[in-house]
Amino acid sequence: MSDQYVPALRQRFLEDMQIKGLQPKTQTMYLRGMRDFTRFLGHAPDSATPEELRAFQLDMKERGVGAPTFNNRLTVLSFFFSATCPRPEMKRHMRYQRAAKKIPVVLSAEEVVRIIEAAPGPGLRYRAAFSVAYGGGLRASEVTHLKVGDIDSDRMLLRIEQGKGRKDRQVMLSPNLLALLRDYYREVRPRGWMFPGRNRIDPISTRQLNRAFGVACDFAEIKKQVSPHTLRHSFATHLLESGTDIRVIQVLLGHAKLETTTVYTKVATKTIQSVTSPLDLLVNREVGPG
Repeated sequence: MSDQYVPALRQRFLEDMQIKGLQPKTQTMYLRGMRDFTRFLGHAPDSATPEELRAFQLDMKERGVGAPTFNNRLTVLSFFFSATCPRPEMKRHMRYQRAAKKIPVVLSAEEVVRIIEAAPGPGLRYRAAFSVAYGGGLRASEVTHLKVGDIDSDRMLLRIEQGKGRKDRQVMLSPNLLALLRDYYREVRPRGWMFPGRNRIDPISTRQLNRAFGVACDFAEIKKQVSPHTLRHSFATHLLESGTDIRVIQVLLGHAKLETTTVYTKVATKTIQSVTSPLDLLVNREVGPG
């Protein structure tokens, strides 16, 4: 393949991703996947053979690449061989891995309180950001990209624009969270982004949010392996334990499939603990009255 054609192939791949409407972050991930495949091949990917594709998958397994990354690479290649370089026969040689399903880590209500109270200063920025994540079940990127105009105090709603899957949704705005956000607003006077970065033109980054969350967890002496996303898991689990219908939780989280939301039934410990064991029913029957 000529040297001039390789950049042209990459450009076409970029254009195909734009046509599909992939987010910049996803495009970066796709480019990384194609780079890994091309490096393994040692030549341009459009001339890859089924045997080379098989060898690439075998190499990933031998290197101990986890199922999520393994499947991600195949998703990228599936897109490349369907959109950029149509070769349907290549997709028949892709062997997706079954990922181990892990139940999410969940914080207790008391642990959430400790983390929020330990939010680093100065000011209320991270205390407000953590409270938004837990109070509305937001993802870290949704917290950082929240705008002042997304706070609807008249209808007591938070508007989430272009969340995962490029979908808008609304979540409840609690009176306590509204009061905290008003205190924070009076302190910072943000314009545009609710949580502006240092230059105030861009929002704070998810890396900054993660770092601040880690500091708060250290101060709060949280021993679990957690991240800001754990606040979202805890939001869903605590709602389920309080009796909220799982379909309502699905809408609040912005899940396309109910199956995704049902994972929280496995960690709703209060709900599990309240179930009477059939052994107890059996013992009670044997004892009987009188």
